[in-house]
Amino acid sequence: MTPAPTSHSATEPAVQCSMFQATTGPLVSMALLSLDLDEVARRLSLTIEESWDGNGAVRAAFFTLAGTDFVVTDHEGDPPGTYVWIRKSGPVDPAARTAVLLTALGVGTEVVSYSTWGIGTDLSRIPAAWHGFRHRPVDSHQRFWESFRDRTGMYLGRITYEGAAAYLNGYDQGCGGALLHGLREWLADTYGVGGNLVWWAQVVLIVFPEGRPDAPWSEDQHTRAVEGLFALLEEFFQHLQDPAGVPPRTG
Repeated sequence: MTPAPTSHSATEPAVQCSMFQATTGPLVSMALLSLDLDEVARRLSLTIEESWDGNGAVRAAFFTLAGTDFVVTDHEGDPPGTYVWIRKSGPVDPAARTAVLLTALGVGTEVVSYSTWGIGTDLSRIPAAWHGFRHRPVDSHQRFWESFRDRTGMYLGRITYEGAAAYLNGYDQGCGGALLHGLREWLADTYGVGGNLVWWAQVVLIVFPEGRPDAPWSEDQHTRAVEGLFALLEEFFQHLQDPAGVPPRTG
């Protein structure tokens, strides 16, 4: 979702953006619910904010649920209902995330007027790790991934492949598999590496097709492995957002 900024001229160089545009950033459309925004906000105890964008007045509420950053909106002139968006980053399985939202709202799939990933998607699959989310708030897994990807040294000190893999694996274990669920199977199917291997071993086979380097690794080899790991994770998260999206990298 990329609303158009307010127009300007050479004598008025400032381009104003709304609070809504400044707050949301890149978004992925998920679904339209037949519930109106006020009812969604009431059920989730949210505060609705009012702003505008290139399409007119907009009302929106921002919240994190089960590790996903959601935005729910209604726009002036749009069909009635509540539009559901998520941040375009981090782990996102559209059907599973929407199922969590419907559970929090206390409604079934009958309120889904349409979903952007297709009709007939099974919305009943909710990972077991999320069943207790009402009692144990979870920070956004999307924000964690962005921070870890962009500020790896803040988490690890000296950046090594083993350190990065261990930290991510520990985080994934701590959040009940919500970050990397399905990664090992996806790597096996997409890159033809052994499905019997742990994911960090699969990544090494993909990043070093000529063979795993002998220990101890050089700094350049650690850098290559970490950069390769992060690139593969970005591909995996993009696959979760759009299974029919970009093909795997070839080099």
